[in-house]
Amino acid sequence: MTQKKYDAIIIGAGIIGNSIAYELALKGYKTLNIDKLGGSGFGSTAGSCAIIRLYYSSPEGVALAREGYYYWLDWTRYLNTVDPAGMAYYKNTGAMVYKSEHNKNLAPVMESLDALGVGYLELTPEDMKQYLPNPDLRSFHPQKLMDDPDFGKPTGKSINGAVFVPESGYVSDPKLSTHNVEMAARNVGGDFMFNAQVVDILKKDGRTAGVALKDGSKILAPVVVNVAGPHSHLINRMAGVEDKMNIKTRALRVEVAHVPSPEGVDWENTGIITSDSDTGVYTRPETGNHVLIGSEEPDCDSLDYVDPDDYNENFTDQLKTQAMRVAMRFPDLPIPTQNQGLVDLYDVSDDWYPIYDKSDLPGFYLAIGTSGNQYKNAPVVGGFMSELIQYCENGNDHDKKPLQYKMKYINHTLDIGFFSRNREINQDSSFSVIG
Repeated sequence: MTQKKYDAIIIGAGIIGNSIAYELALKGYKTLNIDKLGGSGFGSTAGSCAIIRLYYSSPEGVALAREGYYYWLDWTRYLNTVDPAGMAYYKNTGAMVYKSEHNKNLAPVMESLDALGVGYLELTPEDMKQYLPNPDLRSFHPQKLMDDPDFGKPTGKSINGAVFVPESGYVSDPKLSTHNVEMAARNVGGDFMFNAQVVDILKKDGRTAGVALKDGSKILAPVVVNVAGPHSHLINRMAGVEDKMNIKTRALRVEVAHVPSPEGVDWENTGIITSDSDTGVYTRPETGNHVLIGSEEPDCDSLDYVDPDDYNENFTDQLKTQAMRVAMRFPDLPIPTQNQGLVDLYDVSDDWYPIYDKSDLPGFYLAIGTSGNQYKNAPVVGGFMSELIQYCENGNDHDKKPLQYKMKYINHTLDIGFFSRNREINQDSSFSVIG
């Protein structure tokens, strides 16, 4: 059984997949998003911390985040729709990034922020105290596991200070924001198919021809975009392109803790985002006056790469370890006896930078390796991936002459070749969720 033909099939209906569909539909493409789950944003996007921050370890990362920031400020106008389910919104908190030897005391980050005119404050440890609830600003680096007898013991009198970026915050509801984009895409002709699993990438005359589904049906399209999140490497294998890529992706199991704020502290309304490479964790305010705590993958923590269809969905010691690391910094932080938080998957590339690219199969495109830090960039990615697809389908060789994307909000042109599947591993990466 063959169903009707589309101009482009997008595998995945997370925030990035839906953004690509919206931008392609705006260009006149008849699009179809296919997702194995029951609705938009039900996968990794639902577990995203939805942090909007501008600090990255590369100028390209900062430029992408800076551009993305403005889409979130202009969200309803950008989508030109009002979702009956409600509209997600951006909440500004500011972000404090701790200096350490690990991040070169943020010198590369400040250089990149300067280049794009992003304002920030350079803080001494004494300055930092006005932002934080009764903090302990001694150094605890290098980080250790809880069974180490030196866990939690300071190793230095003081950290090196921090950088505070006021233009930072988070989106209220990542799943809802993805539904917002679905509604926008539908309004301009996009279709969506849920509870449908892709089992093969069809080929004809040496190029992509569509997809085959688990129910036996086939859907034809000359363009297929892999935005399958933690399943992206499996889709690449179906297309026969994984072995030809220098940078590959894997599914990584992660845990995020939710811990109550210190007593008397209204962290939900007055708290900030923190990125603390000294203790190896990041935080943001969470609904219910909680602190949301994620890992920055310090060296002592093992990375748990898994089968995305078969992994441990229960909490482990990692959750408490992350909470205890924040308690080193905030001694008044209560540690609940009952674990609260979530277990989810990242789609991680070899150097923790995303792959936004064509592939060696004509008509098959990649927006993968995005989990952990690319949620904020989804609208921009939708913009340049739609242009990349047009660029390549019009006969241009993106490998030899990469697309130069003129950004919409900021006066900057981004070399999309930076995100190539065939790049060498970027040694400037943090090799963590920081990117």
